[in-house]
Amino acid sequence: MGRHYIPNSAHKEEMLKEIGFSAIEDLFSDVPKGMVKEFDLPEGKSEYEVFTEMNEILGKNKTVLEMPSFLGAGTYFHYVPAHVKYIIERSEFLTAYTPYQPEISQGMLQALFEYQSMMAELYGLPIVNSSMYDWGTAIAEAALMTVRLHRGKRKRFLILKALSPEKKAVIRTYTRGADLEIVEVPWDEKGQLDLEKLKEEVKDSAGVYVEMSNFFGLLEENVREIGEIAHEAGAYFVVGADPTMLGVFEAPGELGADIAVGEASYLGSPMNFGGPRAGVFAVKNDRSLIRQMPGRIIGMSKDADGKRAFVMTLQTREQHIRRAKATSNICSNEALVAVAAAIHLATLGPKGLAELGEIILKNTAYLKKRLSEVGEVPFEGIYFKDVPVRFEIPYDIIHERLLERGIHGGYYLGKHFPELGETALFAATETTRKEWVDRLVEALGEIISEAEL
Repeated sequence: MGRHYIPNSAHKEEMLKEIGFSAIEDLFSDVPKGMVKEFDLPEGKSEYEVFTEMNEILGKNKTVLEMPSFLGAGTYFHYVPAHVKYIIERSEFLTAYTPYQPEISQGMLQALFEYQSMMAELYGLPIVNSSMYDWGTAIAEAALMTVRLHRGKRKRFLILKALSPEKKAVIRTYTRGADLEIVEVPWDEKGQLDLEKLKEEVKDSAGVYVEMSNFFGLLEENVREIGEIAHEAGAYFVVGADPTMLGVFEAPGELGADIAVGEASYLGSPMNFGGPRAGVFAVKNDRSLIRQMPGRIIGMSKDADGKRAFVMTLQTREQHIRRAKATSNICSNEALVAVAAAIHLATLGPKGLAELGEIILKNTAYLKKRLSEVGEVPFEGIYFKDVPVRFEIPYDIIHERLLERGIHGGYYLGKHFPELGETALFAATETTRKEWVDRLVEALGEIISEAEL
């Protein structure tokens, strides 16, 4: 007896007749010729054969202990305490998806409420949603939100030129349908956001975005002044901040931010080849801002018996309300990553978070000092995690020869920032060892000497 693993496949002819087609191929008639191709797939393998092959492939990977890596540029190797993974793998967290009947998921709602509460304290703004996709989409949502707050009368949003190329791509793609004009404000000779250029561009802008340390890792010295310029022009001020720096630096809310964004996955999650992530999104306690926030907000209330209960206070996503009224169409759930961040943050506490930031600052300073011996750091200032270094020889040669020596170098900036020349971005975190940096600098010295011969 034949078995049909695809539902209703036995009724294929009947269904085609019902919709007015004679063959499956007719369904693809509007696809350009040559675009529909048959997949030349190999014969299937047994589970054990797949297991063996996958382990052979995985065996080629090298850990950071075997190959020290200085690649950062937005994705960093942080230490994640073992208990974080254990707790989020509990079934009540691991299987919890978008809560369509949220009040029955009291445990998950409480965990997200704790996440919001901790991020609110960390970012210095009282209202935080229960996460976005990532930092890039959080910026894009902030841009759209500032336009809505101006009722569409202002459709320009300013970002710093010294911003991650990936974030720029996300922002431009995400806001294209809303016809937003995204304007890049250049850096000055110090690598800081050019305040004079900002004053020229800010007129009629819906919002201004700045990061507390820019893509080059350079700490922005004029965040408060940038906010004042934005507010004087009637624009909303959006500040991005890495949560691991907020134990040692002022919070965005204290610097005048109306909206703050960041990346929660730097706490509690491994690199995972760049994802999944969870974007932080926080606003001032202003009703107009709160009503225009994307995503969900979890609140604390009381049930019919007067007991504490957690509820979904605000849910302006298109899944929950009429689509025309939605503030965002973000549908997937980054709640597990947000819960991991909350667990890690609770583990660290204020003192631990401050110590984490101090260690990263010290390691970054040591990396900068040593790299200055073999290359040029283009801007002076305080660096956090990333440090740009300019070389006299093509960086692709340097990178290839570093790999031969068992070291993964930095992120090449020349493709996206050609004005910086043969410059690469090297990163340090709390996991970076002194001997790794010394080994890197020794290798760079040898490579440069060999190239000059």
